[in-house]
Amino acid sequence: MKIVVATHNEGKLVEIRRILEEDLGPAAADIELVSAGSLHLPDPVETGVTFQENALLKARDVAGRTGLPAIADDSGLIVDVMGNAPGILSARWAGAHGHDKANNALLLAQIEDIPDDKRTARFRCAAALVVPDTAAGIDVTGADVTGTNGGDTEAAAGSTAGGAPVVGRYAIASEVVKLGEMPGRIIRKARGEHGFGYDPLFVPDDQPAGRTSDEPGYEGEPLTSAEMTPAEKNAISHRGKALKALVPEIEALLAE
Repeated sequence: MKIVVATHNEGKLVEIRRILEEDLGPAAADIELVSAGSLHLPDPVETGVTFQENALLKARDVAGRTGLPAIADDSGLIVDVMGNAPGILSARWAGAHGHDKANNALLLAQIEDIPDDKRTARFRCAAALVVPDTAAGIDVTGADVTGTNGGDTEAAAGSTAGGAPVVGRYAIASEVVKLGEMPGRIIRKARGEHGFGYDPLFVPDDQPAGRTSDEPGYEGEPLTSAEMTPAEKNAISHRGKALKALVPEIEALLAE
């Protein structure tokens, strides 16, 4: 069974594949995960005001375009003293989307005067699984009209007088969204080379047994997310928890 992950980040695809393989076991061999980026699908505008809304928005868009089950996630950092910001704006907190160094620098500046014991935070993730209703066919009512399919897998039916294909959508048969959180705190200086985003500033409450930081000047301190191996991070991460909660739904799809 092919499942499309609603992302243009191939690194995220690898992370999601690794998480699901750990929980699905041998059944993972029956799933082919592909990214929306590899199918040349557009990135939908994230108009939701919660992680749940944005995850569902992205998964619905991909499932509707492809007629394939779709997984999407939306996640971000919640800093308690900042009133739960940056939240859904985490990736573009400093203005430009995905500018990790600028986002981290701005966050540190904003909470510079906050005592260490008040710098509590958590990562939150919403993971959605949306299954299209392929038996119902393609709805072209009010469909987009484009000059070309652009090589992607958008469902096309009919054409305009000028020959441009009419791009329709598959209806949605079912959808589910699960949440996961990773609590911790924000430190004052970045540590670690793994991960992305705010990982170098975030020390999770849950730590790998027997492992502490070996960075000079910080030896023996708890690890940041960026100092953990992928396996260590996946075992405790917000994304890992949310995706693992989807496993029973995926297993039910495989059993159909």
